[in-house]
Amino acid sequence: MDSDRGGSPSSQGSSSRAGGGGGGGFGGLFRSPGPGYTNSELAGVPLTGMNPLSPYLNVDPRYLTQDADEFILPTGANKTRGRFELAFFTIGSSCMTGALFGAINGFRMGLSETKNMAWSKPRNVQVLNLVTRQGATWANTLGSLALLYSVLGVVVEKARGAEDDLNTVAAGTMTGMLYKSPGGVRGAVRGGVVGLVLSGLYALYNNWDHLKGSHTRY
Repeated sequence: MDSDRGGSPSSQGSSSRAGGGGGGGFGGLFRSPGPGYTNSELAGVPLTGMNPLSPYLNVDPRYLTQDADEFILPTGANKTRGRFELAFFTIGSSCMTGALFGAINGFRMGLSETKNMAWSKPRNVQVLNLVTRQGATWANTLGSLALLYSVLGVVVEKARGAEDDLNTVAAGTMTGMLYKSPGGVRGAVRGGVVGLVLSGLYALYNNWDHLKGSHTRY
């Protein structure tokens, strides 16, 4: 009777093992098969721009690190801006640079022309007139040059179907020729030479690292 009420030890052990196995079987359905990481391992992984991961998440942090910048771009597009996008920045910066340079030059000219006058209202007005006049003149000049250069650069790029330093040199040369064309053929030639030299120096500056690297290899 006692053995019937209590059951045999072997039957109890087998039932407990069966229950444990069943629990393990059900737990295996919800247990993730991925590798486990300790808190120290997760804390040592840098996650740029992200909050620290919970150690209970079954995610390998190595897959979340970004080795390079990622951009959302149309198919076939470059990561750098083209000439048309840079045209607005070029024209605006040229106008601002011309206005600043003209204002400084006008202030210098005003002080030079009114050096024999005492500091009074007429002298201040004359200096201010020279500052505004020179600023507007230089802003108009550099802005017109930047506009011609940008338009010609876009035209040459579309005509050739390529973007390289040859477009820069061609646009600079034609800009100088067109800007000085009212002075005749000689003025156009001089303007073209000046544009060729300036654009050539700019192209050389942009490719200086590449030229320096190729020279060191040889």
